[in-house]
Amino acid sequence: MTTHDVTVVGGGVAGRSAGIFTARHGLETVIADTASPLLRRNAHLENYPGFPAGVDARLLLDMMRDQAERAGCDYRECEVTRVDHLADGTDDGEGEGTFRVETADGRAWDSRYVIAATKNTTDYLEELDGVGIISRGKKFIDVEEGGRTGVDGLYAAGRLAEKPHQTVVCAGHGAEVAVALLEDDDIPFYHDWVAPEGYFTGRDRDVPPGCEEIDEAEHRRREEESLSVMREYFAEPHPDTPEQHPSVAEQD
Repeated sequence: MTTHDVTVVGGGVAGRSAGIFTARHGLETVIADTASPLLRRNAHLENYPGFPAGVDARLLLDMMRDQAERAGCDYRECEVTRVDHLADGTDDGEGEGTFRVETADGRAWDSRYVIAATKNTTDYLEELDGVGIISRGKKFIDVEEGGRTGVDGLYAAGRLAEKPHQTVVCAGHGAEVAVALLEDDDIPFYHDWVAPEGYFTGRDRDVPPGCEEIDEAEHRRREEESLSVMREYFAEPHPDTPEQHPSVAEQD
């Protein structure tokens, strides 16, 4: 049985944001996504910082997936149907993970950590002892600071953790949960920051974990790559149109 460090269940902005942070800091991360994030229904996203005239929501999701994969995430289009807690690290003597993740298409793998980020879908978690399910018309996961749940190694992020629908809030919470996971794993972490050469070392300080210093040539190289990638993304309108609410689609 294959074992991964982190499985993120749900590929909306919270899940993709969480995956970016865990993968950038060396954790082998799988994002399991049904390819239908709620944000795909947004006609034009106008309150996400950094886009003065707004941005196509499907384009933002594409760019976040690209960023997650560049960070090292293994992106899998699948529906997770069950997560089991392997209390002793395995239930058959073969796995090394804390959780076993199963999908509707018959795939399975072990994972040391799971981040649940599936909006209001909780079916795959309801057999886990210690998971608090909150029902207020829709279902949420009861969490503490950093998205921690009542099960060690299981976290919830974004709307599933009762965060508001706003895209920037859910993206930020995904990052917060990932940082909490890094802290719980005792991975040396200061903050994720690329600094100019000498920012730390020029003060006789070691570069903190999670940071790096780059010289001017590397800065220019990364800036040129960034501009090139962004020009490509924004060269043409996104080909996909907003998805309609299912109840409206049924009437057509």
